[in-house]
Amino acid sequence: MLLISFFYTYKNLLLHAVLTFSIVFISTLLNLPIRFLQGLHTYILPENVGNDTSKSGVRAAIRRPGSIESEDLKKKNRSKDKFEFDENNAQIFRLQLVDDHLRSRMYFTDYRDVFNYSLISISNLIIHNYYLNVIESSGIWVNGSVIPIVFGFIAIFRAGFSIAKVSFERSASKRSEKQLSIILGFLGFTLVFLIGFVISPSVFDFELDSFDGVGKISVAIFAGLLAGFLFMPAVKSARSFWLGTDQLRWNLSIIPCGGFGRVLLHANLLLAVFSSLLWVNPLVEIFINNRNVGSSGAIGRIRVNENLIGNAGMDKVSFLKFRVWCLMGSGVLQIITLRPNLQMFLNEAVLSWYQRLHSSKVPDLDFSRAKIFLHNYYLSLAVLQFLVPPALVLLFLGLSQVEGNLLETFSFVYNFMSCSACFKEVALLMSWWVTFVWSIFTFSTLAVYRSGILYVS
Repeated sequence: MLLISFFYTYKNLLLHAVLTFSIVFISTLLNLPIRFLQGLHTYILPENVGNDTSKSGVRAAIRRPGSIESEDLKKKNRSKDKFEFDENNAQIFRLQLVDDHLRSRMYFTDYRDVFNYSLISISNLIIHNYYLNVIESSGIWVNGSVIPIVFGFIAIFRAGFSIAKVSFERSASKRSEKQLSIILGFLGFTLVFLIGFVISPSVFDFELDSFDGVGKISVAIFAGLLAGFLFMPAVKSARSFWLGTDQLRWNLSIIPCGGFGRVLLHANLLLAVFSSLLWVNPLVEIFINNRNVGSSGAIGRIRVNENLIGNAGMDKVSFLKFRVWCLMGSGVLQIITLRPNLQMFLNEAVLSWYQRLHSSKVPDLDFSRAKIFLHNYYLSLAVLQFLVPPALVLLFLGLSQVEGNLLETFSFVYNFMSCSACFKEVALLMSWWVTFVWSIFTFSTLAVYRSGILYVS
C-alpha cells in the first residue's frame, strides 16, 4: 500500500525518468545524431582521377559541359607553347554521408552531446507543459518538473558552450566576421540594456521592472554574448538560403534545393521574422486593440472588455498563446530546415569548383580543392551552427512555460533571482532574442548579397 501511494504521489517524476531513460536508450541504440544527417551528400575533388581504378561507391556529380563520358576523355589540341589542362582532373565526385564520415569530423562529439541533451530536455518540457496534470503548489519533486528543469539548464549550458567554442575556431570563419561579431555583441548588450532600463514595456512587451540594476545588466551581458555568437551561424544560414533558392539563377540542378526545400527555406525565414515582431508593442496593436464598449456605474467610467480585441478577433489571452506557438513553430521549422541548410553548405564548395572551372581556359582548382576539404572537415561545426539557435529557442521557451518555482532546484540562482516569474520572463526574453537577432542578421546578410557588395564563391 505504501508503494502504491509512493507511485501515485511521484507519478509525474517517474514518468519523466522513464521518458529520459527511453530517449537515451533509443538514441544510443539507433545512433540518432548520425541518422539525422545520413543521406546528405558531400563532395571530393581527387588529385588524379585518371589513375584512380577503384570507383566503387563513388560517382561523378558534375562534369565539364560538353565532355564525353568515357574512361579516356579526349584532350583538346593546343599548341606546344600553351599549358594543357587535363579534363580528367575536372571531375568532382559525390559521396553519401555515412557513419564513418560523420564520426571522423571535427566537433562531432559536441554535436552529438547538444543533439542528445536538447532532445531529452525538449521532450520532457513538452510532456510536462502540455500533457501532464501539474499542480503548482505540490513542489518540483511531486509534479516532476525537476527533471525538465535540470536537463533544460544542462542543455542550454552545453549548447551555449559549443557555439562559443566553434566561434573561436580560427580557420572556420574570416577574421572580419569575428571582429564584426564582437561589435554586434556589444550592440546587442546595449539594446537589451535599453530594453531593461528605458524602453520596456513601452516598445517591447517584456516586464523587467522586478529586476534590480545588477540583474538587468547581467541579462544584457548574456544577451550580448548570444548576439555575438549567433552572428556567424546567421551568416551561414543566409548563404544557404541564397544558394538553396538559386538567387543568382545558376540553373545548376545539383546546387539549389528542390521545390519543397525552397518552400521550407522561405517559410522558415518569414516565420522567424513574424514571430519576433509579435513582441513589438506598436505592431501588437494590430492584433490587440482594446475597445470601449460601454460604461460601468453612474460615474460613467469606461470599462474595457478584453473579449473584444483587435481586428484579428483575438482576445488577449489567446494572443499571448498564439505568439508563444509562433515562436515554437519557428524553432521547430529551423530544425526541419537543418538538413537543407547543411546540404547547401556542402553544395557551396561545388559552386566554387564550378566557378573556377569556367573562369579561364586553364583553371586553377587548388582553391576549390581546399574549399571542398574545409567544408568536409568542418561539417559537424556547420551542423552545430545550424542546430544551436533553434535548440536555444525551444529550450528557453519551454522553461518559460514550466509551472512552479524553477529556481528552487538551484539555491545559488534562487538567492540571486528570488522571483521565479522573473526568471520565466527572462527565459521568454532570451527565446525571443535568439529569434530576433537571427532574423536581423540573416536578412541583413541577404540584403548585402542582393546589393552585390558580397557574393558567394
